[in-house]
Amino acid sequence: MQLTLTTLYQKMRRQMGPSGWWPADSKEEIIIGAILIQNTNWRNADLALDLLRGKTSLDPDQLLALTPDKLHDLVRPAGFYRNKSRALVSVFSWLQQFDYNYPAIRQRFGEQLRTQLLKLHGIGPETADVLLTYVFEVPTFISDKYARTLFTCLGVTGLISYQQLAKRVSLPTDFTAAMAQDFHGLIDEFGKRYFHPLTKFNDSFLAGDQLRLK
Repeated sequence: MQLTLTTLYQKMRRQMGPSGWWPADSKEEIIIGAILIQNTNWRNADLALDLLRGKTSLDPDQLLALTPDKLHDLVRPAGFYRNKSRALVSVFSWLQQFDYNYPAIRQRFGEQLRTQLLKLHGIGPETADVLLTYVFEVPTFISDKYARTLFTCLGVTGLISYQQLAKRVSLPTDFTAAMAQDFHGLIDEFGKRYFHPLTKFNDSFLAGDQLRLK
């Protein structure tokens, strides 16, 4: 079956139901989780997240008030604790200037918001797109490893890096932020089910389908 981005999303939602992504109780928790998950797994990230929750209630002002050594200790289970601690301070210090008013920040920077996010320490393309989609509610396609693997299985070639897929995918204009959030969640949930090992894809509901990108 030939699929477009829209029909792929629709088919995944019919088969799997809503993803419920990003699982978090606040935008601040999403930001912290998006930084902690870099170059590690959810188990390690969750360990650090729970430590931060216990000490700061995930309140950014309380997090910024921590000493560097204390923040390092809390972030340590997620690995790369110095870099991730610095990223947390960089992001929340920037957001603090705007009183953590996410709609106002989106309105102020408009199409330059992604560029602004990429200027912050520890924020690369994938994390910037996660923040755009889940925090600022700008519908954005997140070209992560699961997305690249899925699209390769669906016949799209040459998807080695994040940027290679990001350059080729633009969400349809009728995609809402909620749809973009759900689409990313569905792709990652699909990957967890069918990419370990990759041969399980052949038994999935997308086996034999082809994706057409513009």
